[in-house]
Amino acid sequence: MDLRFFLTVFATVFLAELGDKTQLATFLYAADAEHSKVTVFLAAATALVVTSAIGVAMGGLVAQYVSPRVLSWLAGAGFIVIGALTIARA
Repeated sequence: MDLRFFLTVFATVFLAELGDKTQLATFLYAADAEHSKVTVFLAAATALVVTSAIGVAMGGLVAQYVSPRVLSWLAGAGFIVIGALTIARA
């Protein structure tokens, strides 16, 4: 395993998840005293693992038909459009 690539993926996903809806939903579930924090953690962690597995599988499938360079450009353009729309609405 390439440790440098692992850390790049980890840091990117970690930063993308900070403060997003997933983290806020997990925070709210954990704040409820009726529910076990361990159950909240295990459910949230499992959900993130499953969604990551879907992302990896879909990325592998799409990469068979579209070059990684084109995917990178499309992803970058998508983020720019979302950012511009967010700024325009603010």
